[in-house]
Amino acid sequence: MNAIISAPELTSDLAGATPPVLLDIRWQLSVAKAAGEPPFDGRAEYAAGHIPGAVYVDLDQELASAAGARGRHPLPDTARFGAAMRRAGVSADRAVVVYDGGQGWAAARAWWLLRWAGHPDVRVLDGGLPSWEGPLETDVPTPAEGDFTPEPGAVQLLDADGAAALARSGVLFDARAGERYRGEVEPIDRVGGHIPGAVSAPTNENVGTDGRFLPAEELAARFKSLGATEGTGVGVYCGSGVSGAHEVLALAVAGIPAGLYVGSWSEWSADPERPVAVGPDPQ
Repeated sequence: MNAIISAPELTSDLAGATPPVLLDIRWQLSVAKAAGEPPFDGRAEYAAGHIPGAVYVDLDQELASAAGARGRHPLPDTARFGAAMRRAGVSADRAVVVYDGGQGWAAARAWWLLRWAGHPDVRVLDGGLPSWEGPLETDVPTPAEGDFTPEPGAVQLLDADGAAALARSGVLFDARAGERYRGEVEPIDRVGGHIPGAVSAPTNENVGTDGRFLPAEELAARFKSLGATEGTGVGVYCGSGVSGAHEVLALAVAGIPAGLYVGSWSEWSADPERPVAVGPDPQ
């Protein structure tokens, strides 16, 4: 099954006998803003207009635990995550489609979490809400309670030691911007740089100017050129396990399974005992 769905395909599925559950995951990374600029409010964006039937899911509150030693977006409590998904109408035997405002990171986080928790049929709207050409609504739906119960472990989850080991034995992709990988700037975490041995692979290079993923064959060629050859273990990390999920999604589109280090750089760099590499080279 393809991990992404186009807007025309979604329109067709929504008109079917068993339409997918729609989840709206609009979110933006919180960084320092210009004076007087209000913070991004995904719920307000949702209230102003969303795909008919979509239920809003808060990434910070429902797709992550509180920030701390395990990173800025550690895994959510499994029971709490399951309850949030059931409130949104998610059931084990019904397809789910997730979307966000177009960047794709937040939707990919929801996609990855649901896959990790054992849901068999989850797709991301390619291009997000900007790709949708149908109507929007402001009514907030009240879906019937779903029956989804998380069973974690369906896809690979990496911890700090596992990520470090994979950087030596396989290929570990760093999905952040190149300047953060190189340690030239670090706007959020304690220190800049990257996990020793990790390869820079910015996730924004997996999409075109319209925000949609590049064709599968182009993605496969890109990742192969970066070391993801047949038989090689592949892992991904980013700042806090959000944009990294988008890279795992791109790898899935290319037909390459990959693990996600959810704690990512926000967990790794918080421990001064862990090594940090800087510059353009992996080591």
